[in-house]
Amino acid sequence: MTLHQLPIANKERVIIVGAGIGGLAASLRLSHLGYNVKVFETAQTGGGKLRTITGQTGEIDIGPTVLTLLPVFQNLFKSVGEDIFEHVELVRQKIIARHWWPDGETLDLYDDFETSRDAILNFSGSDSAKEFEKYFYDTRDLFSCFDVPVMRNPNPSMLDMNRAVLNNPKILFKMHPLRTLSSLLNYKFRDSRLQQLFGRYSTYVGGSPLESPALLSLIWQAEARGVWSIKGGMKKLARVLEKLAKDRGASFHYSTEVKELNIKYDRLVSVTDNLNISHEADKFIFNGDPRALALGKLGQDVKKVAPNEADCERSLSAYVWGFDAKVSGPDLVHHNVFFSDVKNSEFYDIKKGKMPVDPSIYICAQDRGKNAPYPTTERFEIILNAPPVSRRKSTPEDYEKCKEIT
Repeated sequence: MTLHQLPIANKERVIIVGAGIGGLAASLRLSHLGYNVKVFETAQTGGGKLRTITGQTGEIDIGPTVLTLLPVFQNLFKSVGEDIFEHVELVRQKIIARHWWPDGETLDLYDDFETSRDAILNFSGSDSAKEFEKYFYDTRDLFSCFDVPVMRNPNPSMLDMNRAVLNNPKILFKMHPLRTLSSLLNYKFRDSRLQQLFGRYSTYVGGSPLESPALLSLIWQAEARGVWSIKGGMKKLARVLEKLAKDRGASFHYSTEVKELNIKYDRLVSVTDNLNISHEADKFIFNGDPRALALGKLGQDVKKVAPNEADCERSLSAYVWGFDAKVSGPDLVHHNVFFSDVKNSEFYDIKKGKMPVDPSIYICAQDRGKNAPYPTTERFEIILNAPPVSRRKSTPEDYEKCKEIT
């Protein structure tokens, strides 16, 4: 799809609050269409969760470490007359992730079904390989059913989901609407290690397998369809989107906090920044946490925009840190997960608002999986699941325990 530009005389003003990936993508598409776009961001740079810190060897990712659902980004670039491969160098990860257990057993999952099935056959036997085959095709069908009408829908609703099911009634039996993800995996796999592995995918949306609906089994397919790292780090994608938007006339205002959204005659007319300067526009996009609106953080007049968010349970948080170091030990790939000894024990602790005693540990070895020798000093990111920030605030003791565990 190619977007057609507006006549210059018809330029409308658009203000985007937040320069996360959503805000950057919107700024690019709208500026390409001919809108006069201004983006306001509290942080010093764009990218949102695509954060970095600086180590001895340069920038270290401390947010997302790989790109999935590549066609979504290809379509974004194509819609503005660009090719993503001309702007970022993507490296497909043949090994999606290497999984480790306390007994020393490991399992690699791959970016193609047959190789993953064979790996599971060698890891857990023929019954598990057959169970994986059934699980793979079920989740593939779920993903295909809900991809366009729900996940790519800019304003999805239960009606859209119901329509998708009515168009494919047999999919209901693969949704298991009365099961949690954990319950589904107990039903699908006899090997508790595979239950543990596929249950972890609920954390991709901040959920626990103990409470997330079985439908979230489809998240696995996001990785099964391909995982890419970006040479130069994930932040490079944000910088490219910003540059392309600037080339089309968008302006970015960093270290600028929007303090209030101003309503007049039931219509949003302007925003006020941290210097008490008012900025008017014809259209507005809020690329931020809707809970901030519901709690009146951006003015009492906009609380009604997302009223339910004020009381919603928060998603899981995480302990995250990045560093570079000379290391020895296990043979890491780009994506690595070291599972806890007891399945789901960390999620029971998190439900109680406690830091997990025996957490699973995600390690991204950022210089591996680049189709090139990795350096002597490597960059790493470590992530542990944590209780929602609304349930419990971290303490200095938590961080010390994290260091001890990892």
